[in-house]
Amino acid sequence: MKFEDSVMGINYIDAGYSGVIQVAVLRMTYVSMVNYSYLVVDHINNQAVIVDPAWDMEKVERALEDTGTILSGILLTHAHPDHTDLAKPLAAKYNCPIWMSNEEIAGSGFYAPQLVGIDTTPWPMGQIQIQPIFTPGHTPGGMCYLIGNSLFTGDTLFAEGCGLCPDVKAAHDMYASLEYLKSKLKPETRVFPGHSYGKQPGQEFSQILKDNIYLQFKNKNDFTAYRLRKGQNRLSFFDFR
Repeated sequence: MKFEDSVMGINYIDAGYSGVIQVAVLRMTYVSMVNYSYLVVDHINNQAVIVDPAWDMEKVERALEDTGTILSGILLTHAHPDHTDLAKPLAAKYNCPIWMSNEEIAGSGFYAPQLVGIDTTPWPMGQIQIQPIFTPGHTPGGMCYLIGNSLFTGDTLFAEGCGLCPDVKAAHDMYASLEYLKSKLKPETRVFPGHSYGKQPGQEFSQILKDNIYLQFKNKNDFTAYRLRKGQNRLSFFDFR
């Protein structure tokens, strides 16, 4: 089930658990950048967590109002500013924790008074379970989050590709991360990435597995050669939709 807040342009997707979980898809813009933040709602306890909040505080507050929920936490996939811009002000306003992998905290220097370092140990929030999945590659401490039937991937996996890798080691890490996701995800898992290059967030993993070239490679060397290939149109990396 979907419905849309036509004023703010927020899409709401029923994400399983017999309607307990709902995902508000927040399309956030800043100059030429377009990011997707996600409010994950537990309707039984009227709680919500937000994934990678950036730029538009009014849109976040409207989604909380629409869903009648209280913000209980902030999940960060990695420390790049377009994924963390609103984390500190939201944590201060709602007195809630910010979760980020221990590796990303150590490598990035990101800090907030409410910051909590995490590993891959799952934890409950009301009626839902948050399962962190360590996915280095785009950054050394990247994390995806599996909540119910929804996977929030930041810049690890897009419907159309995968995140940029700065060097060979990072590309090897990215390959291992994508292979791990392939081994663990159910075909019906819905994928909510940090950016879109044309396809709507919430695609089923089975479809992404068919369409995404970065999921077709059989070894890390071929993957790395393609991911780091020369002559790529760098502008296309920022052709956000």
